[in-house]
Amino acid sequence: MIRAASVAEVRAAEAVALAQLPEGELMQRAAEGLAGVAAARLAERDGRTVVALVGAGDNGGDTLYAAGLLCDAGFACVVVLLPDSGRDGVHAAGLRAAEEAGASVVVASDDPAAAAAAVAEGDLVLDGIVGIGGRPGLRPPAAALVDAIADDAWVVAVDVSSGLDPDGLDPDGDAVWADETVTFGVPKPAHLLPPGEAATGRLTVIDIGLDLAAVPAAVERLIHDDVAALWPVPGPGDDKYSRGVLGVVAGGELYTGAAVLAVTAAVESGVGMVRYVGTPTPTGLVRHAVPEAVVGEGRVQAWLIGPGLDPEAPGDEATAQLQVARDALASDLPVVVDAGGLDLLSGPRAAPTLLTPHAGELAGLLSRWGSPVSRADVEREPVRHARSAAEQTGATVLLKGSTTIVVGPAPEGPVRSQADAPAWLATAGAGDVLAGVVGMLLAAGLAPLDAGSLAALVHGVAADRASGGGPLRATAVAGALRSTIRDLLRRDPT
Repeated sequence: MIRAASVAEVRAAEAVALAQLPEGELMQRAAEGLAGVAAARLAERDGRTVVALVGAGDNGGDTLYAAGLLCDAGFACVVVLLPDSGRDGVHAAGLRAAEEAGASVVVASDDPAAAAAAVAEGDLVLDGIVGIGGRPGLRPPAAALVDAIADDAWVVAVDVSSGLDPDGLDPDGDAVWADETVTFGVPKPAHLLPPGEAATGRLTVIDIGLDLAAVPAAVERLIHDDVAALWPVPGPGDDKYSRGVLGVVAGGELYTGAAVLAVTAAVESGVGMVRYVGTPTPTGLVRHAVPEAVVGEGRVQAWLIGPGLDPEAPGDEATAQLQVARDALASDLPVVVDAGGLDLLSGPRAAPTLLTPHAGELAGLLSRWGSPVSRADVEREPVRHARSAAEQTGATVLLKGSTTIVVGPAPEGPVRSQADAPAWLATAGAGDVLAGVVGMLLAAGLAPLDAGSLAALVHGVAADRASGGGPLRATAVAGALRSTIRDLLRRDPT
């Protein structure tokens, strides 16, 4: 699992290390790691010229020392100083080390044109403008220099891309869009959360000796090697009932395919049994597509409510189906609530509950339960709105997107963040498949936070495999689940 720590926790760990190490040792370790990564990227790209964009503070010091080390390694280095106070505004010892190693120095405030011209010549650009102490956004002079970076230059952000909120919550302001971020000790929340993840690029973590064993994670991300530890694998004494029976209330006469996709996904991912409740047309389709499914009510370990469900559907069959859904929500069983099922929520549930909205559905839920919220609001601040929904409903919330966010109702709990799927997965029915996988995991006894994040990972990996870099349909994702899970379970984490 990848764990990102908050800025406050990182600062505290750094303070402990600084008190125990010789002066300057921590910065030297950071600079050596940064220079090593930069040298490797230059070698890969046959680059020779390094430009270091240097701001005030320790982040600028790391960058200056790294520039000096790259000069010593034979690369041509130019240091561009961004503070208005020029040389007096940057780390003095770091600047001295860079100059003694042969780096050229340009003070941006003295000659903006010369600074921009120097930046444009860099094969590799180190973004050392601000670090984890920075605020969202770039000052206009810094933004102008960033705009001058050549399109084919490799941009390496130092610790965090300048202009990002390091804690990953405030989306305001321009930021450096790095090809790679070299961070120290531990990832920061901005590296794993939207919108910062896209600006982070490739993430490389350098161990500089911080003691982070007891530091709580602010953001967590499951990786492939976590699947074997979390996935419910049956033993010799298991049967279909002990493995988990999932009740599915999905589909209707308008959206018939959602039921097939959700039930198929649950079966393909390893559920013990599915009991499906639907109206005549989707029931017939489910019988044909998934003969393993049992039609009708009965004892279950968890419910999946909502894919393709129309809460306003007329007719006796639809009314009976909706009553089963309402009874499930009123029960003490775990429930996954998706799509149309979200409209049936009337208050918090005491039993484990996982909501799986996309941004528009979450906006609708929040607007019904409180102040008006738009889809754009949710997309702009996904973590804030997912947490708000979790706190109001008492449920775990899985907010679907290119980066899927999963949060529990406890405000101090970590955010789970998954970004495993190709962009091709933005297709009709993909959410129904995800809902089926989540439901299977909840029926098998997983906690909602684990069920949601694990399902998002496997769903994304299956989609990536099924796509192969090209167009994708939801049925192909469902069909890829068995082999994907099998191969992930076979992985040897050692």
